[in-house]
Amino acid sequence: MWPFRKKQTLEESGFFRDFIDWHCHILPGVDDGVQTMDEALQILTEYEQLGVKEVWLTPHIMEDMPNTTQHLRERFAELQAAYQGNVALNLASENMLDNLFEERLNNNDLLPIGKEGKHLLVETSYFNPPMGLQNILLRIKSKGYFPILAHPERYLYMRESDYQQLKSMNILFQLNQFSFFSLYGKAAQKRAKLLQKQGMYEYIGTDMHKISVLKKLLQIKIRLCQ
Repeated sequence: MWPFRKKQTLEESGFFRDFIDWHCHILPGVDDGVQTMDEALQILTEYEQLGVKEVWLTPHIMEDMPNTTQHLRERFAELQAAYQGNVALNLASENMLDNLFEERLNNNDLLPIGKEGKHLLVETSYFNPPMGLQNILLRIKSKGYFPILAHPERYLYMRESDYQQLKSMNILFQLNQFSFFSLYGKAAQKRAKLLQKQGMYEYIGTDMHKISVLKKLLQIKIRLCQ
């Protein structure tokens, strides 16, 4: 029998069963993501129902949001105390490659991602790279860390040659899953599909900021081969 394609909502598809969310802004009240403990707990309850296994909370650290390591750890401890479910919670950060990051890198004042504590989730402006981007990434590596570039499909200044150059430096890529559903526009969707087709992604995250967005996206109809 020829395979046919059946439409289901993303929620019904089972995509998130045993999923590890490598990038989200669920830690409440620290950046432009979730603002209240109640909303954070609602999202984690939704994650449980979807079958999500593990979450890496990655709040912004940047000059505009100068979160300190101590503050983020304290807020994380509050979330751990409030959450009684079975999704494994981990704390890291999403680091803007700006002057504040350079200071923190020099002081080794960082919140790495991954169980081994050797990876750093980093980002740049969507419109322009920081001066000397490749040199910054090399400095990260010289400190013993492996850079993971968050949502490369969203950087408007990047072209295919830029992606190839970063890959030649062994830079890891993290996909925002909802880029595939035009959450960030058609251009980001096109780049996400191209990068996935070329096998450039090593990590997947939701970049979740609000429960209202999650509920809306879960109702998107997708096609599954049967």
